[in-house]
Amino acid sequence: MARCTGGPVLGLFCVAALLQLAHAAVHPYQNEYFYSVGDAFIFRGGREGMWESKSEAVDEWGTVAKGINNGKSYIRFSKVQFFRPPSIAAEYGATDGDTGLVQAVVFEVHDRDRIGYTTADGMTRRYCCTKELVAKTRCYPGRLIVQPHAGNEDWPWQTDIYFTDNDTVAYAVDEAVTITDTGMYYLWFVICDPNLAGVTISGQTTWKNPGGYLPGMMASYLPFFGMMSIAYLVVGFLWFFQYFRNWREIMPLQNCITAVVALGMIEMSTWYFDYVNFNNSGFRPYDTTLWAVVVGSARKCISRMLLLVVAMGYGVVRPTLGGLTKKVVALGSAYFIAACTLDVMTNVGTIDDLTSSARIFLVLPVAVLDAVFILWIFTALSKTLAQLQQRRQTAKLELYRHFTNTLAVAVVISVSWIAYEMYFKVTDQFNERWQSDWITGAFWHALNLSINAVICFLWRPNESSLQFAYGNDHTDDLDLEDQVPLKQSSAAPANFAPHPPKVNTDVFSIDDEEGDGKMN
Repeated sequence: MARCTGGPVLGLFCVAALLQLAHAAVHPYQNEYFYSVGDAFIFRGGREGMWESKSEAVDEWGTVAKGINNGKSYIRFSKVQFFRPPSIAAEYGATDGDTGLVQAVVFEVHDRDRIGYTTADGMTRRYCCTKELVAKTRCYPGRLIVQPHAGNEDWPWQTDIYFTDNDTVAYAVDEAVTITDTGMYYLWFVICDPNLAGVTISGQTTWKNPGGYLPGMMASYLPFFGMMSIAYLVVGFLWFFQYFRNWREIMPLQNCITAVVALGMIEMSTWYFDYVNFNNSGFRPYDTTLWAVVVGSARKCISRMLLLVVAMGYGVVRPTLGGLTKKVVALGSAYFIAACTLDVMTNVGTIDDLTSSARIFLVLPVAVLDAVFILWIFTALSKTLAQLQQRRQTAKLELYRHFTNTLAVAVVISVSWIAYEMYFKVTDQFNERWQSDWITGAFWHALNLSINAVICFLWRPNESSLQFAYGNDHTDDLDLEDQVPLKQSSAAPANFAPHPPKVNTDVFSIDDEEGDGKMN
């Protein structure tokens, strides 16, 4: 087995490299085995939310309109083949006819009870028909039990693939299943013959929605990330306009905010173009998705570290973090690795709308580290507010009160949303509400944008930015209207020096200095 060495960051890229290339709407099968499920052997070929084909997608001659956005929704089989062991094939002669059967079935989630039969005890589900079940289900012995709709005998959709004579390969017909109703669709390949337990499957199926190849649960992310890109562009334009306009008055903290805004702009635009390419081609580009994941994880990591150092008063009421620098960097690094690993598993290697069980375990480290960040941030804020109040630094105190209120509201909203997410997942085990599932993930991007926008508003560069930097505590003599940088006076107060004292303006300067980093 391949091994990856060289540190946690390189290891993260190795994890991504070892994962299957993300194909999403194109489901590849590469010599994969069937799983024993009850009395059958089943290979789950995919599951996706799909919208119905538009009536105008097919003209009067029955030809499909050209282009990806042609209104046609289907599941297409391409070179799907089944291989049985030669030892099994050798048991048959060259003229024995059909010697093995594999069935393919496509059904919507609400039709799941039509596949198989639940016994009288309510505990056992039978998938393969026997003589005893013929009268109860009108099935055919040796075949999958499928109970069709009363008004549509052709649904759930089925097709048979036969091994003939002593051949080791069986070929499925390259055909497409047209989707006429919106829903969450499953594709299963089923074997009821115990002699075919060692059969493997190769080939691929292509799942297409009316607007392109994006799976239904992901389709809404395309316009969402487009709007998020525009929103970050607006925030970035306003921030950089103020930044370059008042570049002589920039604090180190504002350099950190600049980095977060820039990363947000890059992340949202990368995700948008990733989904555009995904929708147009049916293939999710490995490099683009991995880049979006890494940039997003870096943005989330730096955002949390920024909130923490601001809560500690860095750059405003203290010049250094003292001995806490290494702890902050260590926590941020741990969060980056955990978040990046989770996002890689969630996005890089995503083939369809199936949820990996491994994701549940990867969420836990991220949740724990988020809790550590929140606890540390509010503990630091409490100390910073108490110190500012004790020293009567009212201008900085007012600024930090706005910041604290923003975080408090964000935490309350986050906890409420987590509770809703848990309720949503518990009550929707079969993804029947798949059309709104995207909102659970999109919410966090919108919340992060809101918090970043508020921080940019509170700490936006202006002519008096350095008056709130460490060492400029005579802002206490300002009137209330001039205490917060958001409200400016037309003339500088008389008790201000012509030039503010020199402050440290190094980018991300949070290294330890002599002393313990006590507040001014």
